Amino acid sequence: MTIKVGDKVPSVKIKHMTKDGVKDITTDEIFGGKKVALFALPGAFTPTCSAKHLPGFVQNASAIKGRGVSTIACLSVNDAFVMDAWGKNQNVGDNVLMLADGNAELTKALGLEMDGSGYGMGTRSRRYSMLVDNGVVKQLNLEKPGAFEVSNAETMLKQL
Repeated sequence: MTIKVGDKVPSVKIKHMTKDGVKDITTDEIFGGKKVALFALPGAFTPTCSAKHLPGFVQNASAIKGRGVSTIACLSVNDAFVMDAWGKNQNVGDNVLMLADGNAELTKALGLEMDGSGYGMGTRSRRYSMLVDNGVVKQLNLEKPGAFEVSNAETMLKQL
């Protein structure tokens, strides 16, 4: 079942890179008591993700945070080392929290997985963005397969 507006984000443990190495982080830690703009994409270093999706959130980070969002987070079914390298490559700095859902546990719990095996990618996340307030989904911008029209930073800004 796909998550929808009004649902609580399921409690799942994923990974992220810290100055001390790879660490677990729970969705409760990410979303609890905060307003979070989360966006997810099929893969780090992939064309649309690297040319448009992540850069849009980096470029608009101050405007998004200026409208009450405490954290902007990027989620992909990649490992924490890849997400960290991609974040450095894209100069995200402290603007975007790079989250690694290597086993697709959060992606599957949200019901937002896709089969990328035809492209040699296995299970991946669908492309979307969501606004989450204290763990509850307030906006969900789910792309049609192959599209990049509603999950961008500009749409998120209009919704804040």
